[in-house]
Amino acid sequence: MHEAWTFSDYILLVIGAIFVNNILLAQFLGNCPFLGVSRKMETATGMAMAVIFVMTLAGIITWIVQTYVLVPLRLEYLQTIFFILIIAALVQLVEMFLQKSFPALYQALGIFLPLITTNCAVLGVAVINIREELTFLQTVVYSFASAVGYGFALILFTGIREQLEVSGIPDFMKGTAIGLVTAGLLSLAFFGFAGMVG
Repeated sequence: MHEAWTFSDYILLVIGAIFVNNILLAQFLGNCPFLGVSRKMETATGMAMAVIFVMTLAGIITWIVQTYVLVPLRLEYLQTIFFILIIAALVQLVEMFLQKSFPALYQALGIFLPLITTNCAVLGVAVINIREELTFLQTVVYSFASAVGYGFALILFTGIREQLEVSGIPDFMKGTAIGLVTAGLLSLAFFGFAGMVG
């Protein structure tokens, strides 16, 4: 991926990351917070914003660390440890910001905010950037687009779950069961975008 990219290439990268290869619904990374915070729209929106911030910055910083620290020092085998430490530091920043600025949202997110640290979607995007040998600009675009795709899927799923709460669902399907069925159907719907980007 070292040849010069055109504007349309970046548009295809964005569409691919949001719809075709959605980190949640096509690659199945980060499903724990996806199911956990998708009961209320306010919580889901807050989580989506936090993930967009962390995933974008994590993608950028991990690319810089990989390119200018790990590769020159031949420490590529420490990639996962370094990446997790970077993600953990970014999550701490988000936690401190939310605790000071939006205490209600901080309380609503609860345990799921620290879980971003171990959210395999964030780590997955950082690793994909390196594995696909993306340039710095491609990394920025892909990380942000993947984060937007995560947020889009989360908010869409939350809207459906809120409607299901007031629908006549049999008792044995309520809660997690209908959540998993809905997530599966949403994932199938996203697979309909598969022919958009070659």
